[in-house]
Amino acid sequence: MLRYLPFLLILALTIYAFIDCLNTPEEEVKHLPKTVWVLIILLFSIVGPVVWLFAGRKRSAVGGGGGGGRARRQQWVAPDDNPEFLKSLREEQEKNGDKGGDKGGDKDKDKE
Repeated sequence: MLRYLPFLLILALTIYAFIDCLNTPEEEVKHLPKTVWVLIILLFSIVGPVVWLFAGRKRSAVGGGGGGGRARRQQWVAPDDNPEFLKSLREEQEKNGDKGGDKGGDKDKDKE
């Protein structure tokens, strides 16, 4: 089993780089067109993915310390901490006329 580990690691690296390349927007790809990068990743099994990861796309700095005016990707926020989501819930409740409480309370009363 241990002798297959290098092959599996190379395969995993190639798959990761291939999917990363396909999901990268065209404007973030550096040096070559995206189709050329895909061919390099697939044809050169070790070198291609490594070169893609280090030189193929623009990487943003971790921590967001002044991204040079470029829009940062927003970090995921849980729904109960997301003010936009809570606002949309309030608006939906007002639209439906259910300002007083949760909808699950009426279901519990019917069971009794």
